[in-house]
Amino acid sequence: MRATGPGIRKAAAVVLTFGLSAALAACGSDDGGGDGGDHKAAPKLSVSGAYVSQPPLDDMAAGYLTVRNAGGGADKLTSVTTPLASEVTLHTTEGTRMKQVSSLDVPADGRVQLTSGGDHLMLTNLTHRPKVGEKVSFTLHFATSDPIEIKVPVEPTTYRPKD
Repeated sequence: MRATGPGIRKAAAVVLTFGLSAALAACGSDDGGGDGGDHKAAPKLSVSGAYVSQPPLDDMAAGYLTVRNAGGGADKLTSVTTPLASEVTLHTTEGTRMKQVSSLDVPADGRVQLTSGGDHLMLTNLTHRPKVGEKVSFTLHFATSDPIEIKVPVEPTTYRPKD
């Protein structure tokens, strides 16, 4: 025998309403945004000052740039790709020694700066030796942020950017 009637339907409606209210409350956020995301903790990345030094050799070049993070959450530069080279590796410089690393930290409300004599990109197995004035496409890949595509000028070997 199946129970029916206004009492059962009213109880079912109360249970359904309570369940939906609990589910909707779980999806909300404390900041009132309603989408559940903490926008303040998200990285907000931009790239500036990028260039490639014209290489003295045919098979290897170096790249430099600054990644700024205006957001409240940190990120990591994990790789860079370019049609100019079959391999791009990330390097740090400790004293006078270069060391390949798997990623570079981009701190919250901070930056990572790749400079001559410091952290930098090594481009190996070049498709051609780039000339001064040429533009090279780079795609920067991050641990959490979307990739950033940029066009990078080739500068003279002796080029040093102004601060």
